[in-house]
Order: sequence, then C-alpha cells, then structure tokens
Amino acid sequence: MYSEEIQYRRSPKAPFDRRGYAFLIDFVVVWIISSLVTNIILEFLIFTLLWLILRVIVVDKNKGQSLGNWAMDLKIVDLKFNRLPSLLSLTKREGIIALGGFLAMIGLKINFQDFLLMILFMTPLILDVLTVFTNDQYNQAFHDRISGTIIIQTKRGFSLDLRLKKLFREARKTWRKNRKND
Repeated sequence: MYSEEIQYRRSPKAPFDRRGYAFLIDFVVVWIISSLVTNIILEFLIFTLLWLILRVIVVDKNKGQSLGNWAMDLKIVDLKFNRLPSLLSLTKREGIIALGGFLAMIGLKINFQDFLLMILFMTPLILDVLTVFTNDQYNQAFHDRISGTIIIQTKRGFSLDLRLKKLFREARKTWRKNRKND
C-alpha cells in the first residue's frame, strides 16, 4: 500500500489531449447507445445511467480506468488519500460531467442549424474543461476540484494514441517511399 501511494505522488500529470481523447471515447460510446431513443427524457435517463455505469462502476472495478482512460493510459486517483476515489467522489465527479456531456450531445444534435444554440448547449462542458488550464500543479478540471480527484498517467492500458501515432508515421514513410519510386 505504501509503495502505491508513492507511485501516485510521482506519477506524471495527464496531458490535456489524452484526457480529451479519453473523454471522447467514453462520450461516443454512450452517445451512440443513448441516441437510439427519441424521447428526450428517456434519452437523458439512458445517457445518465450508461454514463454512470461506464464512468463510475467500471472505474471502481477496473482500478481507476474507464474504457477511454484505459485506451489512453490514464487513471483517476483521489488527491487527498492518493488511492482510488470512493464511489461518492466518482459519482459527484461523473454527475457533473454527465450533465455537461448530455447538454453537449443536444448541442451537437442541433449541429449547425442554429450555431449559437449549439455553442450555448456546449458552454457548460467547455467551461468545465477550460479550468484545467488554471491549475498548473494538478491539471484539475472543475469536476476534479469538486470531487477531489486528479488524473494521472499509468503504464496499464492500451496506449491507443501512441499506437495511432506509430501507425501514421509508418504509413507516411511508406507513402513517401512509394512516391519516390514512381
């Protein structure tokens, strides 16, 4: 237990882009399933339920990682106790994000038919995320500050972003090589 506490304290902060990609992976999975329902109230209930399952229950059972966090090698940690957050902390954290995510989903469904309304619906999520830039020490967003959590990098995961970068490098190298041969 003591070695785990030291590991959390020395783990590097999660880069902003990785956090964004992890959120997008989870968001798209929940959005696809919940958008199959056309009633807005039922859609909200399904979105919230799926979000809490994916981002609270799975995180609790999977050592601090949701599907997106696992794909991007990230982990949620309680800042005060340097361990996995409690279910209450995770629920507070994800409740805030779920509300912002649902409003963003409505805004994205409106799309560019009414651009100002789309931006208005996305504003809570944007403001929540932009608070990451006001905390240099831990890179905490608003929902992290409320729940007392941080996101750190971990070696346990899929490294999707690194794998994609490697794949693109190899594809670019092959394309340039084929182009020179033509």
